[in-house]
Amino acid sequence: MPLRVVAFSGNTRRPSRTRVLVEAVAGELTRLRPVEILSLDLVDAGPGIGAAERRVLPLPAARIIEAIETADALIVGSPVYKGAYTGLFKHVFDFVEPEHLAGKPVVLTATGGGARHALVVEHALRPLFGFFAAQTAPTAVYAGEREIVDGVIVDPVVRARVAAAAAELGLLLDLAQGRRESRLAAAR
Repeated sequence: MPLRVVAFSGNTRRPSRTRVLVEAVAGELTRLRPVEILSLDLVDAGPGIGAAERRVLPLPAARIIEAIETADALIVGSPVYKGAYTGLFKHVFDFVEPEHLAGKPVVLTATGGGARHALVVEHALRPLFGFFAAQTAPTAVYAGEREIVDGVIVDPVVRARVAAAAAELGLLLDLAQGRRESRLAAAR
């Protein structure tokens, strides 16, 4: 059975450059190894995602949280808003129980208006997933308006980072799978 990877784009509309970037990493990962990809967008959660408590989330939003928690790995992306991930992106992860992300392999991506937003992956996303004790891939991917045109990554540096992040995620999945198999063998 292939491992399941959730590719989550924290954008409230389609099409989006954020989804293009997240799906590029997912596509490269599937080229490297057999995995099942579940692509989700924040917009899939519906307007009820703004609920204050997890227990009152409508079904579409609750399913996104459950998919994130039960995935073997994540590829996440957020558009940049005023130097950080969006509030609704963060709100989704406010519902996630920390123990479900501990040790989980994650690739971080973001899109923004230009180069001045590029450090959002290091200064906002990486600390967020550090709180969860997730295993973030060393290579994060950021793309500005000029790097993705008409739904295509046109910048060779961004394409190279996508490939590197996908390869690192594959290695992190191998390590996680090895740890899981060792725990199962020890339990027998």
